[in-house]
Order: sequence, then C-alpha cells, then structure tokens
Amino acid sequence: MATTLRRRQDGPGINWWLTALLMVLALTIAVPLYFAVVTALKTTDQLGGTGFGLPTDIRWANFADAWRLTDFPRTALNSAVITVGAVVLTLLTNSMVAYAIARNMHRRLFKILYYYFVSALFVPFPIIMLPVAKETAILHLDNRVGLVLLYVVYGLAFNIFIFTAYINSIPQALEEAAVIDGASTWQVFWRVIFPLMAPMNATVGILTCLWAWNDFLLPLVILSDPGSATLPLVQYVFQSQFQTNYPAAFASYLMAMAPLLIVYVFAQRWVISGVTRGAVK
Repeated sequence: MATTLRRRQDGPGINWWLTALLMVLALTIAVPLYFAVVTALKTTDQLGGTGFGLPTDIRWANFADAWRLTDFPRTALNSAVITVGAVVLTLLTNSMVAYAIARNMHRRLFKILYYYFVSALFVPFPIIMLPVAKETAILHLDNRVGLVLLYVVYGLAFNIFIFTAYINSIPQALEEAAVIDGASTWQVFWRVIFPLMAPMNATVGILTCLWAWNDFLLPLVILSDPGSATLPLVQYVFQSQFQTNYPAAFASYLMAMAPLLIVYVFAQRWVISGVTRGAVK
C-alpha cells in the first residue's frame, strides 16, 4: 500500500526511450543548423581544416556578399509576392472546396470528388512536370501569376484532406442555428465556419508558406523571366564550374530562412492546434 501511494505521489515515471528519441530528432535539426551558422561565418580557407569547429576569424562580409550576389531585395520581394499570393488564394479557395465536400460526403458525387483530389497525393510532380511547363507557356502563365495558381491547385490534394477532417469536427448545429436566423450558405461559411477554422487555416498557411518560399523545382520549370527569379533559384550563383562559395551560400540560406522562422514563432500555437484537432477525425 505504501509503495502504491508513493508512486501516485511521485507521478508517472520518465519514458527514457521517448526522451532519447526526441533528443536524437532534436540533434538532426540542431547539428545541420549549427553547421550552417559556423560555415556562414568562416572564410573559404578555414573550411578545409576546421570542419565543425568554430571559426577562428569571423567573416561577417559573407552576408554582404550573399546580399549582393543574390540581389536579395529583389529576389526576396519576388518570393514574398508569390508566397503571400499562394497562401491567401489557398486559404480562400481550398477551404471552400473542402467545406462543400465535407458537408456533402453522403452524396456519391462529392465522395468521388474527395477521393479524386486525395489520389493526387500519389502522383509525383516530375511525371507531369513537362506537360505543365508546356501548357503554362502556351497560356502565357510562365510568370509569377501562373506560379501562384499552380501552388493553389497542387495544394488542393493535401489541403482538402486535412480541411475536411477539421470541418467534420465542427458541430453542424452551429450552421443550423445560423440558417434559422436567416443566413445563406455563403454567410454560414464566412461568418460561422471560416472563423472557427482559424487553427487549421494557420496550419495550411504555414505549410503553403514553407512550400512556396523554399520551392526550387516549380519556379525553375515555370518562370521564364529572369527578373521574376525567386531566392532558391538565384542561390545557384554560388556554384561555378570548378568551385562553390560555401560561406556566402550558407549565409544566403540563413538570410532566406530568417523570415520563415519569425512567422513560425508567432504562429506555432495555431499550427500545433490545427494539426491536433484535424487528426481527431
């Protein structure tokens, strides 16, 4: 009896296996980040012998070189415009499609549409890459507008999958009460459902932001105007035929990563909440 009471007072024991796993996962993130930071602060001569060691002579000029070589203000603005456009249109359109499907899953047509969209998750982009590039060129969408539209369309599969799960967790009694008060379907969605989807909207927004900001392949295939180049595209400038300017390259990676880290720090509570609640169903 005394042993049982003592265990209850002490609380549950530490799960050492889970703790060790989390530490390993944390190292997989911390070690590459540490390597990126120390490399960005080294000179080219220090790379060969120091490895993971701290720089003996910190070279802040690497960030200035990265700023100049990538034309950071222009390319960052291009990435920001494309990312913001993709996030806004994705939230406005994908949420409406998911709502229509979630509330009509008892109908055969909407169930077929749901599985049709979700099945796109299993289609690798390289398979359709060349046809998409050709079609966008024919339609004169080989620009930032076309790139934003492609992000919205290609995000439908995953976004509908998690949006519908989240919408199914919202009681339909709220919608019925709004209808009784005279609200239309349009008003029910924008005034009742969409505000309740804030955690999931934050999740989808962050995931879309990460994708659009860091994507390299789609801008490479679609964009034809060098003036519309995004940050990942111009970071190729550090690699020449015979050598790579690793310090300046890693400095540019850190500069490109900073805006997303700031956004995630402020939105992480909503992201975690959205993922957790969306997984309930």
